Amino acid sequence: MNPILTTLLYEWRDRPLPTLLPRDTKLNTEKRPGDNNATVITGFRRVGKTYIVFEAVEKLLEQYSKEEVIYLNFEDERLPLQIETLTDLLPTIQAVYGNKPKYLFLDEPQVIPGWSKWARRILDSEDIQVFITGSSSKMGSHELPTELRGRAWEVPVVPLTFTEFLRFKNTSVDTEKMAFVADEQARFHYLFDEYLTYGALPAVVLVEQARKQELLQTYFNTVVQSDIAERHRVRSEDGLRVLLRLLLNSTRITISKLHGTLKSMGIPIGKTTVDNFLQYAEEAYFLKQLFFFNASVVNQLQYARKVYFIDTGFVTALSTKFSVNRGRLFENIVYNRLARQHETLYYFQDETSEIDFIVLEDGEVTTLYQVCYDLTSVETRDREIKGLLKAGVRFNCSNLKLITLRRDTNQTVPQEIEVITAEQFL
Repeated sequence: MNPILTTLLYEWRDRPLPTLLPRDTKLNTEKRPGDNNATVITGFRRVGKTYIVFEAVEKLLEQYSKEEVIYLNFEDERLPLQIETLTDLLPTIQAVYGNKPKYLFLDEPQVIPGWSKWARRILDSEDIQVFITGSSSKMGSHELPTELRGRAWEVPVVPLTFTEFLRFKNTSVDTEKMAFVADEQARFHYLFDEYLTYGALPAVVLVEQARKQELLQTYFNTVVQSDIAERHRVRSEDGLRVLLRLLLNSTRITISKLHGTLKSMGIPIGKTTVDNFLQYAEEAYFLKQLFFFNASVVNQLQYARKVYFIDTGFVTALSTKFSVNRGRLFENIVYNRLARQHETLYYFQDETSEIDFIVLEDGEVTTLYQVCYDLTSVETRDREIKGLLKAGVRFNCSNLKLITLRRDTNQTVPQEIEVITAEQFL
């Protein structure tokens, strides 16, 4: 028996599950006839993957024992990060409990080299349902190791939706009517401002406000060190950290400008390394890049990219600006929701106007989204409307949407444009 695994198995059996708040994302633990695929739960660090696993475990424990439903965290510092740890796992479980498990929940096993070959062997040779969490997009369905391609279901987990956020805050919203009395409306906007400012990572939502920024900064440091620098063996962790802070203070980027800024700061990082750092940050689910809409991929790359982050709280906690741009945070929230709904998004800009989000389906522009936090200013409203109508003609698209915080009935908007408030959108 492996003594460390033996200790962890006894700890698992004896300790209670943590207190759980339900999420909308659920794991399917039912046995699928003829299917012995793994379920891979992916998402950013601290987004709640483990608690979604515990929700599934809690439900299974109504029918099975903890000796049949086993959870193991491979980020436990006591576990050697070597393939022998995995090789010893089932024999040790059988020695400790007398039987092999029916369900196996493995948290972050990708830290062990060769883990995917072990997982494939288990899927091929054992009647065990395997659930795996991962905080790298390399665990996602598009980039899974060769051994697991076609043998895994992906369940992506994101920060709390606004509905989940309200549940965590012990409130509710009528999602059908979206009708609030005056006091409820004020409460909605108060809560939405917190959601906008500090984001929706579960622990941050639940902690007192005085500690939210501190917790976000701690998460940022962990992601930089563990999910990017160590995983990719980055030699210049300081350069990586400075680059990510530059991104958090930027709305548009180019590799050349980032390289030039770093060089002016005395950080000798090449353009290729800058591009690599961006890819690493995407792999860790920290950010996404939005490209300019152009039929030519080469031309797309010539334009500046926009960057959006997994959670708006990082922009607030790590920005060097004196005041937070709520319009930028609002646009980030809209992007994250649209990106979950649509596989292909772009932005567009010409000499006179900009379209925040263009939705493509089968190569055709199907929807244009304009995001404006505050439509109070007539000048701002006219600019956003003109840009949207002009783009509708340019791209032969009649599905025009304007998303804003709230709408005053006195604000005149052409009937061709659908105005959607934050309340309705979320």
